[in-house]
Amino acid sequence: MPEEESILLRGLEAFAELGYDHASARELARRLGVSHNFINDRYGSKAAFWRAVMDSALGAQLARLPQVDSSVGDDGDDGDDGDDGDEDDAERLRQIITGFYRTAVDTPLIGRVVVDEFSRDTERLDYLYERYIAPTLQTLVPSIERLVASGRMAPIPMDVLFFAVIPPVSGMVDGPLARRLGRPETASPEQLTATAESLATLVVNGLLATGSGSRP
Repeated sequence: MPEEESILLRGLEAFAELGYDHASARELARRLGVSHNFINDRYGSKAAFWRAVMDSALGAQLARLPQVDSSVGDDGDDGDDGDDGDEDDAERLRQIITGFYRTAVDTPLIGRVVVDEFSRDTERLDYLYERYIAPTLQTLVPSIERLVASGRMAPIPMDVLFFAVIPPVSGMVDGPLARRLGRPETASPEQLTATAESLATLVVNGLLATGSGSRP
């Protein structure tokens, strides 16, 4: 019997390759190397197995995101006009988004599953949104609110913010396309880290450029 970690990883590989609907319980069992009724006996259903797979994968991914001090951006008592606080919030935004892109390098399978689920109005999307998407976006909200209040960023609806930040992650997980666009066949970890940082800088600078009070 495979170890639990191996079972969940193979499940992630199957869902990423086949999609939820085409990953039958029998096919999952074949890939896991277990009996055809294993999924139902161990997890109760294919849907419950999918949730266990995503909890394992996304939980580990979120744990690797940088834990930035929530007090940044409060502007302290430095006697300035708030510029330091704005810069701290911009840096916090950059760190969180960079961390998100860097973790995507290590877990491209998650990106494939999530992108597939984004296009389907299902209970699985509800699960992803409530457990992972909304809480992750909320880590950005305090800094964004302060940046908007200071005029560094224009007010942005949550859906616009999401699609400004999340789709660029494809630059970290779509290896075949990236190579056709010029990325080295065997990009080093250092090169991928630099790509994640450049991508995050581009996204954050774009968000800050929307503010009517943007500074030169």
